[in-house]
Amino acid sequence: MALIIGCGTDGRGDDAAGLLAARRLRALGGEALEHTGDGLALMELWAGAGDVILIDAVCGPGEPGGVLVWDARTAPLPADRARGSTHAFGVAEAVELARALGRLPRTLTVYGIAGRRFETGTAPSAEVAAAAERVALTLAGGK
Repeated sequence: MALIIGCGTDGRGDDAAGLLAARRLRALGGEALEHTGDGLALMELWAGAGDVILIDAVCGPGEPGGVLVWDARTAPLPADRARGSTHAFGVAEAVELARALGRLPRTLTVYGIAGRRFETGTAPSAEVAAAAERVALTLAGGK
């Protein structure tokens, strides 16, 4: 069973995408952790896990609410997309540092939910909330 981690920050608009997906997955009877800290703490959270799924907001080209999936074990996250974190050292940086240190889990799948609105004090967009729901349903096995 994979360790599922939803990353993000409440109160920063679409940056909450991973948290929304993790909460919905738990409501569906699944298991998921929430991570609101920096990338170094994320590496500690997945330490010892064989299979990891990360869910996070990403920015870049494309429409808000689009879902991109990467096998981060075999290739770096695309630099132009994996910049949704509001932390200076976020998910993409944690993955690449873990790769350099030989601390990646056996499998590492990243679900990136495209967002555009990351301002403090804003709610997630309807498109991102719907995408978080779709990701949660996918990971719950279509429940």
